[in-house]
Amino acid sequence: MDRLAPLGRKLYDTRVLDLWERDTATLPRALRRRRRAYREFSRQFLSPLALEVDADPESYDPWPLLTESAKRGFQSEQLPAPLGTMPVMSIPTGLMFHTALKAEEFSAGCAGLGLAVMAHDLGAAALMLSGDLTAIRRWLVPLCRANRSGNPRLAAFAITEPGAGSDVEDTEGAPTARFVTTARRCAGGYVLNGQKIFISGGRHAHLVAVFAALEPDDGRAAHVQDDWTCFVVERGAPGFRTGRSEHKLGQRASDATELFFDDVFVPEENRVGAERSGWALNRNVLNYSRVPVAAIALGIAQSALEAAIEFTRRVRLGGRAALSYQEVQLAVADMWLDVSAMRGMVWQAARHSPSSQGVSSAAKAFCGDRAFAVANRSMDLLADHGSLSANRAEKAMRDSRLNQIYEGTNQINRLAVIEAFDTTDLRSST
Repeated sequence: MDRLAPLGRKLYDTRVLDLWERDTATLPRALRRRRRAYREFSRQFLSPLALEVDADPESYDPWPLLTESAKRGFQSEQLPAPLGTMPVMSIPTGLMFHTALKAEEFSAGCAGLGLAVMAHDLGAAALMLSGDLTAIRRWLVPLCRANRSGNPRLAAFAITEPGAGSDVEDTEGAPTARFVTTARRCAGGYVLNGQKIFISGGRHAHLVAVFAALEPDDGRAAHVQDDWTCFVVERGAPGFRTGRSEHKLGQRASDATELFFDDVFVPEENRVGAERSGWALNRNVLNYSRVPVAAIALGIAQSALEAAIEFTRRVRLGGRAALSYQEVQLAVADMWLDVSAMRGMVWQAARHSPSSQGVSSAAKAFCGDRAFAVANRSMDLLADHGSLSANRAEKAMRDSRLNQIYEGTNQINRLAVIEAFDTTDLRSST
């Protein structure tokens, strides 16, 4: 080092910084502060509870956590000040960048608790991305104001049904989807009937963005792409009730709840956007939400990597720390490479504004698969200890498996990549 010329020494980075600090340093100042705030919250409120709540989610009351999150401004980031707490620097860098940072840091602490806090963002996204100023003013602005005051008021996003899972997230599958939640026009509004399943945050939501097929006037069968319409249904509406919350493989701290609609009257003003605009709105929400979902996978992978490093530093083999052996070092390096690649892909995708279907779907599919691979490698390094309950590696493996399924299976997301590629690059080159 000393033998380099002065200019060469200035171009040589000798700082002792970990990957997290180096990556944080590349962000604008406001987002650096935001990322540190997310990490502090995660380490203080999520990590200490992660294993305990995962083992017994039914006994956990999420409201103290949701209240603390709201007080810190994390539940009102859908709109900028003075209406909400969206970081101003997120606007030029991409509207979802701060959400991706939040999803990564919260999920590194606990993906289940992180999702419990962030499910509201998805419900609110349907209101914001509709572009319907009336819906934004009527629903989203009061939500942000209540959350800013430390009084959590939550939204949920409801599309999945027993007979229509990933079909309603796929262009090819939608035409044949068996969709049972319908809306029928009536005096002053609509009447909803049907059922939704696996709705994150459905148990605690004050209002739900519900996608229903509007019954056609000409007597033909309702069609998801042609007739889907979004409605806001408030908790306590007659005929609206919640069912069971599923006992999941992973991310257990976040509920996945059934919702039932039995002749639920929805006033005209509770419709979000125009009639039959639901398919386009759903696709737009998924284009944005798949980037934070990729970031959830990234946070899980980061947790699995940290668990492996912590274990291999502590456990001794032949009088030496396991991490001192080259084979272990190579395995940890491979995990580190995967996590770095995932972060690069998430951050790049988060910078796209408006969000792109191909980019967001690619990030979701890649990060979901690599997170599961990193978690499995972490389990390998923990050996017999990895098969024991109540350890971060085993939890990360279960948590990451869900990321390969929700927000469209990774197979559906790969098809979305091809669809986006086919309609842009390929056709423009012929």
